[in-house]
Parts: sequence; C-alpha cells; structure tokens
Amino acid sequence: MYFNKYKKIILTVGAIIIVGGGVWILTSGHSFTIGASSQQIETKKEGSITGTVCDTANRRPVAVMMASDPEARPLSGIGEADLVVEMPVTPNGVTRFMAVFQCQTPKEIGSVRSAREDFIPLAGGFNTIYAHWGGEHGALDHLSQHVVDNVNALVYEGTTFLRKAGVKPPHNGFSTLDLLFSRAENLGYSLVENFIGYPHSDKVPAKNISNIATMINLNYPYPNNVSWAYNQAQNLYTRNRTGAPEIDRNTGKQVTASVVVVMHTTSRILYQGDQYIEVKTTGEGVADIYQGGVKISGTWKKDPARMNSKLYFYNLNGEEIKFMPGQIWIQISSPLP
Repeated sequence: MYFNKYKKIILTVGAIIIVGGGVWILTSGHSFTIGASSQQIETKKEGSITGTVCDTANRRPVAVMMASDPEARPLSGIGEADLVVEMPVTPNGVTRFMAVFQCQTPKEIGSVRSAREDFIPLAGGFNTIYAHWGGEHGALDHLSQHVVDNVNALVYEGTTFLRKAGVKPPHNGFSTLDLLFSRAENLGYSLVENFIGYPHSDKVPAKNISNIATMINLNYPYPNNVSWAYNQAQNLYTRNRTGAPEIDRNTGKQVTASVVVVMHTTSRILYQGDQYIEVKTTGEGVADIYQGGVKISGTWKKDPARMNSKLYFYNLNGEEIKFMPGQIWIQISSPLP
C-alpha cells in the first residue's frame, strides 16, 4: 500500500520534470541534436557559368540584350553579369551586348535593346530566358517560332520593361530580374537552371615567354574600340572602351573579368546597303582564351543543328578548357570580307 503510494508520487514528479524541461527548452532559445544522423549540413552550389558559389546557382540564367552606343554609357548591370557576349552588328562596327545573369542580381538592367539573330543560338546554348526590346525582322521571325524562351519589351512595355525618366530614347529602356522572372513564370517558362555549365579550375596557368598576355586589344572601330588590361594583384582583367574605364552605373566600379575569350569568326552584309550584318556564331573556328595573365590558343565549336547545344572551347589538344572561376567575357571578332 505504501509502496503504491510512493510509486504514484515518483511518477507524478517525473512527469512534471519532463514537461517542465520541455517547456524550458522551447522557450529558452536552446536547442540540441540527438544523434549525428539528424544534423543538417548545408552545402551551397557553384554557378554553372562562373564556377563560384552563389545563393542563386539553381536559378535559370537570363540573357538581356544591351546597348553599346556611347549615348547609353555607363550601362546598368553590365559589370554584374556572369557572362557577356559582345559582337559587331552593323557594317560600320557598332557592337551589341548579350549579358547573362545568374549569380548576381543588379538593381536595374539597361539600356535594353533589340534582338539580333546571331545572338539567339548563343542564348539557347546557355539555356537562358532571352530578354529584348523588339528586334530585326530575321530575329523576330525566329523568336515567334519559340526557338528559345523569350520576353519581348514590345509586348510588355510598361509592366516588365520600363522607360526611365531623364534618359533619351531609344536608350531609356530598363528592367530588373524580378520583373523578368515574374513575366517568365506567367508565360509558363521554367525558372530552374538546366545549363550543363563550364569546367573550372583555380590553378594558375603555367607562364612562359610565348604565352604571357597582359593586354588584349579588340579590332572594333572607334568609338567601340575595346581593350583589357591584366591586373596581377587581383588576377582579373579590367575593361576599357575608347581609352576610358568601362563603368557599371549600378556599382560605380570598373568592369572586370576572370576570363576573356576572343572568338574569331566571319560576317557578311545581308543586303547591299543594309544596316545589318550576319555573324557566324555556330559551327567552329579559332579562339584565344585569356586568363591568369596567359593566352591559350584553341578553338570554339557550337552545333548548328541544335539550338540548345553548348558553346564549347577547346585547347589545341582537343581538350575542353577549364576556366578560372569568375565572370566571363566573350568578344566576337568578325571582320567583314
């Protein structure tokens, strides 16, 4: 009888202690893990383009067409792109940019300009959502067939794309990644990254007398002449246009790149007196890759039969080149015959 009485008391006290302890844990801010199997180890993913760890590595890249004209400078977001492709688009050497964003989120992107047909296979090869403000007829004909997921400002001006006050047209078109992703989701496009990416290595290339390259000069005519200078302390190339630093309006900083690729190809004027040229961006050709203050001679290749085929870069041994982690600029050199 006494035993049963004490047993009930012991059980009651034990229950009070357990409940009280649970309340203390929940309200005190303390926590603990029971067993190693319940520990969660967070691992961040590298961006498929830059090879650097970023919070948005699973985000599908967005490619935005941007102006090169002196009136549009400095551009907003150009220094925050994971990858930029620049190529001539007119017989007199005016160039245009396609800036690809994945790891960074600029506060604004612009000025946004028209689509050009020769950029479309590259946008498809990076598996991007392609953003543009109208385009030349050949480009719009292809985009109307939905060869790549695209967002056209001529359709979504005032919502996804905005005219910025105080900036003269046609260079006053701007957007943001939030607006572009919102529209892409509304259109039913996938927002998840599916680009196979580039291989990377942070190993500094071996240097010798024949491959040291601290300056890169592009053959674009004035006022689009471009040069890159290697900064050994930062292990980056700094970009200059018309002899002055290329500045990103968002950050106020000079544009830099870990890797600069000069992709040699050909071009032709489409029609006599036409303002457009056709640049070969599929097939294969010669490429020079600059990284770590070194020039690597090689080749480029993109399957013309597949819109989503990757743009590859190989060394002279036929091995895919490993890029140093960081931002990439592809400069397309395509002199007219």
